[in-house]
Parts: sequence; C-alpha cells; structure tokens
Amino acid sequence: MITVEHLTKRYGSTVAVDDLSFEVKPGVVTGFLGPNGSGKSTTMRAILGLDTPSSGRTTIDGTPYRHLNAPLHHVGALLDAKALNPTRSARNHLRALAVANGISNARVDEVLEFVGLASVAKKKAGSFSLGMSQRLGIAAALLGDPAVLLFDEPVNGLDPEGIRWIREFFRTLAREGRTVFVSSHLMSEMALTADQIIVIGRGRFITSGSIADLTSSAAGTVLVRSLDSARLSDALRHAGAEVEAGQDGSLIVSNLDSERIGRLALETGVALSELTPQRASLEEVFMDLTADSVEYGHRKEDS
Repeated sequence: MITVEHLTKRYGSTVAVDDLSFEVKPGVVTGFLGPNGSGKSTTMRAILGLDTPSSGRTTIDGTPYRHLNAPLHHVGALLDAKALNPTRSARNHLRALAVANGISNARVDEVLEFVGLASVAKKKAGSFSLGMSQRLGIAAALLGDPAVLLFDEPVNGLDPEGIRWIREFFRTLAREGRTVFVSSHLMSEMALTADQIIVIGRGRFITSGSIADLTSSAAGTVLVRSLDSARLSDALRHAGAEVEAGQDGSLIVSNLDSERIGRLALETGVALSELTPQRASLEEVFMDLTADSVEYGHRKEDS
C-alpha cells in the first residue's frame, strides 16, 4: 500500500503539492488524475524518494522508500521512459539495474520477453521509439517482481494494440493483489482501466472513489426522441432545461431528470419514442471537478 500523509512540496515560493493525503490500496488499479501542473509527477517523485518533502511524508507499506533494502524488490516505477543511458542495449540497461538489486540475468530475459522486446534486446536503447522505450521502462519496473508499481503516463507512444496490452497488464497485476498506481491525462483510458480514482488540483486533494461512484453522483443528460421535437424543446426550456439538438433529430437535455421530462411531455401532449438517461462520463466529471484548478484554461472572447 502507498500512503501519502500531509505531503507538501515547495520550490521557492511555488507550492507544487499542498498538504496532500491519500492511500493507494492493493488489489485494484488506482488512477491518479489532475490538470497539468497539479502536482501529480511531484507526488510520485516524493513517493519514490526522488524529491524530499517540505513537510509530511510518504511510505510504501509503512516504510519510506529511502529506507527500503533492495527497493526494486518492493517497488517498480516508470516515470520517464527516456531517462536511461542511450548507448546501452536494452538488455544491458536492465542488467545494470539487476546487478544493483541482486537480480539474476535470467529475470532480465524473462521481462524482455514479457514486454515483447526480446527480439531487439541487443539494440541500443537510444534508438528506440517512445512506445518501445515505454515497454523497456515497464520491463525495468517488473525486474524485482515488486508488490507496488507506479506508472506516470505509461501509454504515451503506444499503438492501440500496446494500449490494450497494458490495460490488461494492469488488471492482471491488481488481480494478483499488487498495488497499481497510474497517472494519466487520458480520461477515456482511465475509464476503461482504473477501479479507483484520486483527483488533485493545484497540489491539493479534490476527491477519490470508484468511477461508478464519481459518475453516478454527477449530473448527466437525458436523450429524448419525439415526433414533435420543436414543441417539446420549447416546453423543456420553459421549465428550465438546457436543450441541445442532436444531428439525428434527438434532444439532449440537461438540468431535468427523465421523470420530469416524461411528465412535461404528457402535459404538453407530445408522444415520446425514447427517453434514456445518460450517465456523465469520467471526462465530464473530471472537467467539472477541476474547473477551478486549471492553470491555463480557455476563455471565450468577449463579444
């Protein structure tokens, strides 16, 4: 388990992480979400002992990372796929890590095979594409067969097949009882991959929970179809709804639930052919939760 307790990290006058606390539990894939500049990478670096907290602490199963013996046996991480010696072969890159942690060369070959790089193991890592570098970084994270794994934007550079592979890989790790912590800006991918979500903004905790909990508590829309859409649309707007016309003649209604829409249609004398509640997507929930935490947001021009 990963525990973050009242973590604060300052760089001069800039507060990158501000009194942040959360837990990442084993047996599930936990997604770590936040706008650019929200402190996700700084938090991960603090967990791995790469950044010293200004206050607070982070632990792996109750122990700070810097106090772990042979840390690759406890924690595997991929933060920057290109942070390696470009002149070394993929195999020698992993062997150097293995030697430092008492891991056999046989294990190096196992993880290369697992991530699909066995055929290019002798090639210089500096010649790898971003996707291949990501796979090599995943191999390095797996070297010590750790119980805790952290990944920062792990699908960058991967093709659709690679993304599907890593999604199932994360699920397999979680089913084995490991702690899997994944930072990503791809909401659609997190919706398919993560079981739990932690959201931060401007270095502060915003919320956490399962995707089902987060999306069910958010206001969704209702898809409505009728033979008299114009008349129904007027009635809905008069009742305070926001109505958007779909390209197929349907209406997408916000601010009114399906029961109220059905009653309005009956009162207006308009027959409905479809009335379907639409749950808010993870992306919509994320945008709503972090609206006040975006460092560089788009603003409409004054007319």
